[in-house]
Amino acid sequence: MPSVAFIGAGSVVFTRQLLADLLRFPELRDLDLRLHDIDRERLAVAEGTAKQVAERFGAAITLTATLDRRTALAGADFVINMVQVGGIAATRLDLEIPAKYGLLQTIGDTTGVGGVFRALRTFPLLSALLADMQELCPDALFLNYTNPMAMNVWWASVVAPGIRTVGLCHSVYWTVHDLCELVGVPLDGTRFRAAGVNHQAWLLEWSRDGESLYPKLWDRIAADPQLERRVRVEILKRIGYFPTETSEHSSEYLSWFLRSPEQVERFRIEPVQYLGISEDNVTEFEEAKAALAEGRPLALEEGAAEYAPLIIHSVVTGTPREIHANVPNRGLIDNLPQGAVVEVPHLVDGDGLHAVPMGALPPQCAALNRTYLSVAELTVAAMRTGSKDLVRQAVLADGNASSTLTPDRIWALCDELTAAHGNRIPEPLR
Repeated sequence: MPSVAFIGAGSVVFTRQLLADLLRFPELRDLDLRLHDIDRERLAVAEGTAKQVAERFGAAITLTATLDRRTALAGADFVINMVQVGGIAATRLDLEIPAKYGLLQTIGDTTGVGGVFRALRTFPLLSALLADMQELCPDALFLNYTNPMAMNVWWASVVAPGIRTVGLCHSVYWTVHDLCELVGVPLDGTRFRAAGVNHQAWLLEWSRDGESLYPKLWDRIAADPQLERRVRVEILKRIGYFPTETSEHSSEYLSWFLRSPEQVERFRIEPVQYLGISEDNVTEFEEAKAALAEGRPLALEEGAAEYAPLIIHSVVTGTPREIHANVPNRGLIDNLPQGAVVEVPHLVDGDGLHAVPMGALPPQCAALNRTYLSVAELTVAAMRTGSKDLVRQAVLADGNASSTLTPDRIWALCDELTAAHGNRIPEPLR
């Protein structure tokens, strides 16, 4: 019986979907599922959700819902992390305070000022969680969904190099899914591989029957001038490869887009968009709580394509698959820093995940990735050394921040964000 611990199970909608995807595999319906959250109410809703989903699949799971993380981890085979430290309140600070200074973000969870401060809130939790894993389930596979992905997986490699850690994100899959839909080609039978960094990987191969599908994409863009008002199309035009994250996300990773009202309007960007998404998540939680109380069935998405259930099924059954995942660069991408966290294809089987070396990226792609990784490197270094200056230098290295604010304004912004987050920021960095 495989044992799976969900850490941060109060992310109820995500918990529901992950469990449904797991139980769609008949081989996983005798699951030993452990749910952990520090919020009693959210944990109760997650428990009720798990019971209903298991019943709908006819699965005889063993279910534990606990406020004690160590209970959830003891002897686990797989640990899935989906914790958002500080919740919507912290997200609001990460977006609204920079906006007050004139620094716009859309999501603010990956790199730049929002990513830096989210990482600093998350690193202590990761350190404690991984220390517990080293004691209680040292052989478990740690599957991280929590952003900022590259920074968090990098930090895990620093504090717990012996734990098998992999970062999971669905952006590559959904990029190819949506592109195939755009050009009118079925996803099934399409071959694709991407490499780079999380949320800024590059679609290096996208083909069908041995022929590249990029010409079809260029034809589709030429036939619809409105597509040229999308951030990712602009990146494709300038760099030559399609990036694997949405236009909204991609706009805040570069200096090109959020620097002026004219660019925001031209590329149809919605600043601070994530606040609306976060509020929708709160609404979805309340709706799930009400549905459980009234005995109504919860909505289940078909084919969500999350990687954790696929990995668990492959490891348990030996079924081979290929996915994309985030791990430290150990000879995987030649022209990105070794040790930095990169996103590359992985082969998955009964022995776990096997990263596929991708050689060198096109140099223009690597150049943009290196700026992103500089922000991550400085943030990790700030946490390791307790250097407040390195926090501010990480934000200064970000293209979006430095194209909008002068250094003295970046320092002032970081001072205000640090004070606003209070004891969520590690003490040496306050």
